[in-house]
This record gives sequence, C-alpha cells and structure tokens, in this order.
Amino acid sequence: QMQFGESGGGLVQPGGPLSSPCASSKIIFSINEMGWYRQAPGKPGELVASIESGGRKKYGGSVKGRFTITRHNAKNTMYLQMNSLKPEDTAVYLCNTHPTLASWGQGTQVTVSA
Repeated sequence: QMQFGESGGGLVQPGGPLSSPCASSKIIFSINEMGWYRQAPGKPGELVASIESGGRKKYGGSVKGRFTITRHNAKNTMYLQMNSLKPEDTAVYLCNTHPTLASWGQGTQVTVSA
C-alpha cells in the first residue's frame, strides 16, 4: 500500500516561512509527477504545486511566487517551501501523485495566524 509521510507543519505568523517534507516509497517516486495539495475547512481540495521527475514545476495561482516545490528522488522525498504565508494558506497540506493515484496520508496542519 502506497503511503506518504508529511511533516513540518505548525503555527506561523503572517509573512513567515515554513518548510514541509513529504517522504514516500521508491515506487511512488518512480511515478512521473508528484503534487502538494491542501484542504481547508469548508473549501474544496486544491492542488498547490506539482513537480515532474525531471524537475518541471507548476503552481496554483494563489501560491505562485511564494511557494517552491522540490524533490530529491534518491531520498524519495518531496519538499514544499512556503514563504510570505497568509491566513488564507491555513489548511491541511497533503502530498500524492498527480493525478492522485495513491491513498492519502495524514497530512500536516499549517496554521497562519497572528
């Protein structure tokens, strides 16, 4: 069963940074494209960013210029660097393939508040 281990979330003040890693298995990272998603209460799930195995990246409009997605294939780990965080970025952040093919992990809670 494919699984993900997200971490690095927490409480941060508006304008602050946060970095979240997503660890998974080799079989996951053999799939071409990986993505970071987020789910906020009362809102539909959103693809935040995605990255292909060759490094090509795509970002959602609300995070472009503030978030950076990277991956380390040898470590089977993907990262999301979040800068200039806003209260509207508050959500549970989860990783999966893109499009989603695997079971979801627990995610990591990111709360942006003064």
